[in-house]
Amino acid sequence: MLFSLIRGQLDIYSAIMEILAILVIVFLVLPFHEWAHAFTALKLGDTSVKYRGRLTLNPLAHIDPFGALALLLFGFGWAKPVPIDPRNFKNPKGGMAITALMGPVANIVAAFAGGVIYSALLRFFPSFMITNDIGAYIGLFFSFYISVNCSLAVFNLLPIPPLDGSKILFAFLPDRAVMWFYKYQQFISIGLIALLWLGVLSTPLSYLSGYLRVGVMWLASLPFGLF
Repeated sequence: MLFSLIRGQLDIYSAIMEILAILVIVFLVLPFHEWAHAFTALKLGDTSVKYRGRLTLNPLAHIDPFGALALLLFGFGWAKPVPIDPRNFKNPKGGMAITALMGPVANIVAAFAGGVIYSALLRFFPSFMITNDIGAYIGLFFSFYISVNCSLAVFNLLPIPPLDGSKILFAFLPDRAVMWFYKYQQFISIGLIALLWLGVLSTPLSYLSGYLRVGVMWLASLPFGLF
């Protein structure tokens, strides 16, 4: 992140690799995340997503400038949420929960894809990846790319509005409780941003993301016999 570069925690080449990884996530993975929501909603019966211009991987349809900047600065960001009408689902709460879940799943899939490429490079070009400076920076790119995707998956699964995890939580709550969350969503969102800014969530998110990253890399490396 840029703050790490400013504080002198990264050299310029490592910072470039991290920025490139963030740009790939902003222009490829975040659109994939939102497309996964839209595609799932369509399959569950919400045909309105066809007419909202969000059933696409075009990044221009999904990018939120402030969310992209937050991702660059803090490692946690967002795209423009896909409008979903749960009234079109046979089971509104269940359909909304499944649709919400597919966003974080998309991040895990993206992390796994990065893990497969990284593992393949280590398997077939070990000397280049380990002893060559360029290979080391390529490895840093994939390592950061995988870590950020795992972090985004965990972050979005937090049961706090407006994150995806809240929609999953709502499937198990009575309507009165769900309405309370929607009523105060704006204040809850401000509180979430404050917690992120103060670093209160950094430790638990890093802990959970680390476990997810280990699992993703273990699975991605299996075909190449690295573990």
